Amino acid sequence: MAAVLEKQKIEIKPTGAALGADIEGIDLARELSPKTVDAIKEAWADHLVLRFRGQKLDDDQLMRFSANFGELDWAPVIAASRVKIPGEDRYVESAEEGRRYISIISNIVENGKAIGALGAYESIWHTDMSYNPEPPCASALYALEVPPSGGDTGFSNMYVAYETLPGELRQQVEGRLCRHDSTYNSAGELRRGFNEVTDPRQAPGADHPIIRTHPVTGRKALFLGRRRNAYIQGFDLEDSERLLDALWAHATRPELTWYQQWRIGDLVLWDNRCVMHRRDEFDPNTRRLMHRSQIKGDRPY
Repeated sequence: MAAVLEKQKIEIKPTGAALGADIEGIDLARELSPKTVDAIKEAWADHLVLRFRGQKLDDDQLMRFSANFGELDWAPVIAASRVKIPGEDRYVESAEEGRRYISIISNIVENGKAIGALGAYESIWHTDMSYNPEPPCASALYALEVPPSGGDTGFSNMYVAYETLPGELRQQVEGRLCRHDSTYNSAGELRRGFNEVTDPRQAPGADHPIIRTHPVTGRKALFLGRRRNAYIQGFDLEDSERLLDALWAHATRPELTWYQQWRIGDLVLWDNRCVMHRRDEFDPNTRRLMHRSQIKGDRPY
């Protein structure tokens, strides 16, 4: 049943799946009152992924909305081919120039150069930038152009993944750390400045607890990052691979997921601390253009 907050100014409609809700009756281009922000945060804690349809935002408005949830974080290096400079009406090509807060996710090519990242192919299940010691706590993705079909984004509830974890598997990974590889992105591309890695035990990246505690809700969740080159510390490689395969198979079961079918003007906000996500491939001859922001997080524990 939909919940109505703020005297029916905001309506929250859960998807009915394991996670996700629509937030209706709000214009994100306007500055939000503290009461409205609190209502959104409450819904976010309950549903993990929020969708706001029919929005019309420029990058400064997207940054202002995102900043309600914490300090803006830099865009990932892979997405830095063209990035927004806050407070200025320009983008830069260099990954080193300026603070990078808005990244472009797109398959569009202009003058022989990709304007964004991740192309038109599948992006496998992952948690954004979990290879960093302090991964972002949240990501927001805003749709400017969408293909006629494909390019859907799936989300998985990692609270429920933990809560339904078989007892023997939970015992094996309780208190264990996993290496989150920084070599490849979710589309399998080698990041700039990195060398090929074939042995997960040698992969660069951060080590995080497989079972983490959400710093706001206090609930426990699986925290998996990306499958490729992941490694559970303290196990031989064969046992680590076996356990990780079992964890990923469990955490991405259909009953734990919800899929977003994009429309122009959709903004989707998700909690990286308790959600994994992926993207379907789509026809590369069609156009998809998304602008993305993210919020700084803290070290998982």
